[in-house]
Amino acid sequence: MNYSLDELKYWNEKIEKLAEEKGLDFYPQEFEIISFEDMLCYESYVGMPSHYPHWSFGKAYEKLKTLYQYNLTGLPYEMVINSNPCIAYLMKDNTLILQILTMAHVYAHNDFFKNNRLFKENTNAKLAVEMFKNHANRIRSYIQDPSIGYEKVERILDAAHSIRYQCGLSEKKNEEEKEKKKEYENLIEFLIDYGDGEDWEKDILNIVMEETRYFIPQMENKIMNEGWASWWHYNILKELDLDHGNHIEFLKIHNSVIRPSTGRINPYYMGFKIWEDLVRRYEDPQKIFEVRALERDSSFIRRYLNFELCREMNLLEFEEQDRYYVITEVADEQGWRNIRNHLADIVGMGSIPKIIVKDTKKSDNTLLLKHLFDGRELEATNTFETLKYVARLWGGKVVLDTTMNKSKKRIVCSSDGKISLE
Repeated sequence: MNYSLDELKYWNEKIEKLAEEKGLDFYPQEFEIISFEDMLCYESYVGMPSHYPHWSFGKAYEKLKTLYQYNLTGLPYEMVINSNPCIAYLMKDNTLILQILTMAHVYAHNDFFKNNRLFKENTNAKLAVEMFKNHANRIRSYIQDPSIGYEKVERILDAAHSIRYQCGLSEKKNEEEKEKKKEYENLIEFLIDYGDGEDWEKDILNIVMEETRYFIPQMENKIMNEGWASWWHYNILKELDLDHGNHIEFLKIHNSVIRPSTGRINPYYMGFKIWEDLVRRYEDPQKIFEVRALERDSSFIRRYLNFELCREMNLLEFEEQDRYYVITEVADEQGWRNIRNHLADIVGMGSIPKIIVKDTKKSDNTLLLKHLFDGRELEATNTFETLKYVARLWGGKVVLDTTMNKSKKRIVCSSDGKISLE
């Protein structure tokens, strides 16, 4: 580092004071200075100081390490944990101005975690780190149990990971309401309640479900959250009285963060543009704090991505036709609403197919599943392999109703993992 910890503390105090004056409301903030090797580890293990072991995390680490070594990818400037106190990691190789920008960015993320309703209603920031530590200890205890061991634990974790997003956020329903509901929307919870697994297997399913629910608000708020942090770091640094050289470097870094991407959405860019437009259009300075508290990406886009922004960002919609991608919509006066609505439908959890439990047949222990088809077909190979995992967790035959090649199909997975189509 070409700067001292005292300098970092000085700038952190200035940023924290300015953020409070601007109305940001955040948990106590802690920063840790780490190496790029540490950042690779944290990125592979979703940022948590403690996490249960599984081969997929090691695979993610080796992939990131290889890409980084060959300059095929960069590392994040920071990583922030939704916890109270909020923990953020800063790479020690960052320049001083990059650390200053990153700290301002972090305080805005911290504010978002504390105040957005999805985080407030579905995560417990005070117990987050302890929850992951507790989960890691329970998984390791099963691995060390001579009657269970690593291979059996890995088998259940593999299966649980394959359906981790088929749980959604927690729903507060009593037992009577559950009984009245004919279709079960939470596949993992259904397997915990009615599957053939032993207690330790169901505990692992519950662990995976709880950790997935911790991350779902982050998935559902990627554009809002990154845009919020980018807008605030930009406006905070403009008021920090940086010298000319540092101000130029700050603008270069900021512009690289919110640079539009070809062929895909850069959440920093889109989020920043929408927040910037909201500030410009509404006289009430509290409007942005209200939006930050109440919305998620899907509603944020549907309500605030307007024609002018679509045109400014030059948004296009592509569709695959006869092995080629063709433009089906452009952001003109007729097409921008279709682009906006389609984007709102597929952000966050909207990008993941929804599978519900339709029924069970006790006569032959069959689990009947239904794909809520929305025009997007399931990828066949992934579907077949996932059904094998579900059959393992269920302990019997699994049947999935879906649409393939524009016609109704029934995929059957026998208890021994054989797949057939009806």
